[in-house]
Amino acid sequence: MLEHYSLTPYFYGIIFSLGVMLIKRKYVLRREQGVLQQNPNTAHSENEQKVENIKELGQLEVPSFKSDIHCLTISGQVEGHMVLPPQNKTTKYEHIIPQLVAVEENPQIKGLLVALNTVGGDVEAGLALAEMIASLSKPTVSIVLGGGHSIGSTIAVCTNYSFIAPSATMTIHPIRLTGLVIGVPQTYEYLDKMQDRVVRFVVEHSNISEEKFRELMFRMGDLARDIGTVLVGKDAVDCGLIDQVGGIKDALNKIHELKNASGGMVQ
Repeated sequence: MLEHYSLTPYFYGIIFSLGVMLIKRKYVLRREQGVLQQNPNTAHSENEQKVENIKELGQLEVPSFKSDIHCLTISGQVEGHMVLPPQNKTTKYEHIIPQLVAVEENPQIKGLLVALNTVGGDVEAGLALAEMIASLSKPTVSIVLGGGHSIGSTIAVCTNYSFIAPSATMTIHPIRLTGLVIGVPQTYEYLDKMQDRVVRFVVEHSNISEEKFRELMFRMGDLARDIGTVLVGKDAVDCGLIDQVGGIKDALNKIHELKNASGGMVQ
């Protein structure tokens, strides 16, 4: 009897230990099952991502690099108050404004690169974007790739420094509505005031004079169905509209230069 009672605590201890181990194992299995339910099959997700990359970007692997420079793309038509047809490639200004606010607020972002290939678009939307970019406290650089036409020229000059690719073009022409005949004097006066806003902004943010810009705007003979001027690469630099002919490397080097000179802030 004494031997029986002396072995009882050990027996209960073994039973208790086995019970704890079984409970732990059950808990681990449930947790793993929960993780599997929350996260889909990793291989399946990777395959879906590759298919998406092929559809959207035409390549399997997308280069990933955490940079302190934010790249803002202005392509197609600048869409403002009117929704354009679905077949048009557009840049919606209501999508760009939150990005600009995030650039200003995010301490990890030290500079902004604006890449343009646009045919123009809504004048007030383009001016709104240009005014916001010009008011940023961080270094900004723009580069015209392909085209920076119409109101795109205003966005191109709103940064601290501007570049244009050697083969890129910029069309400078007056503001119009839909091409219909202006019926009342008030409509003409409104267009004239809006034209003055564009001219004043471009002159203040570039090295071109108001007389030269208006001369380019109302020149006859360059465009078949309109008045205005087409500037190709170096022509835009020679007239003072753009600062320098260059590419992506030059634009990035300029941002780093401005960033280092100002400590990431521009007054």
